[in-house]
Amino acid sequence: MDTTNDLSDAKSALDLANIRYQLIRLEDTIIFHLIDRVQFPFSPRIYTPGGVSIPNFAGSFLDWMLLQQEKVHAQVRRYQAPDEYAFFPDQLPQPFLAPISYPHLLHPNTVNLNQKIKSAYIKHILPAACVKRSGPDRGETAENYGSAAVMDVACLQSLSRRIHFGKFVAEAKFREDPEGFTKMIEEKDVDGLANAITKPAVEQQVLKRLELKARTYGTDPSAPADDQKRNIKINVDAVVAMYRDWVIPLTKEVEIDYLLQRLDPVP
Repeated sequence: MDTTNDLSDAKSALDLANIRYQLIRLEDTIIFHLIDRVQFPFSPRIYTPGGVSIPNFAGSFLDWMLLQQEKVHAQVRRYQAPDEYAFFPDQLPQPFLAPISYPHLLHPNTVNLNQKIKSAYIKHILPAACVKRSGPDRGETAENYGSAAVMDVACLQSLSRRIHFGKFVAEAKFREDPEGFTKMIEEKDVDGLANAITKPAVEQQVLKRLELKARTYGTDPSAPADDQKRNIKINVDAVVAMYRDWVIPLTKEVEIDYLLQRLDPVP
């Protein structure tokens, strides 16, 4: 868990410059986790309910791994942090550590896109990123299932944290122009909200940075130049597509959904 963003200080946590810095740091986390994951082939059985037999569990092997880790992390209050969102929030135990008192950062809301994130990861992001293996079983063996799923959990949790950080972006932008955003929210002006939070030049800058990072992190700098090009550890185009087609759009969805609840009464 990356805790560089100081959530105990409301001014710092909602400063757009600090938020952007945190988002850049999360790019590194996601790329490194994905590089670790693509050591192993894409194994559909991991993601298919019943694909791997698990006693007293009807879901997929990935869901079982994800739930077990969330149960452990919930007990040490991971999901009490305002920047962490569980994939199985209704199945988690209470923490045994004393709660941390966070300042009021975000308006109470119900936004959680983790099921969309998991679906996009399984159906689109991972198949594109994994190196295609030769051989009759494409390198898929039961011995890989645990290792692959452990890496999947790390990828999904970092993607979830990055995408749900859109709430902090939305809150910071709302506080910069409360009158303008209030008008759009009251009118349910989704297009207006989308235009207000979209910065095409920034998005292009992010994609260029992602391409450079993926190419750099995926290359062995000690290898000869020809080997570097031939043996890159990850599909760079897939990393860029992941952000362009999924991370950025889902972050915008988080921001808009959050803003549409921003004026709701506090329960």
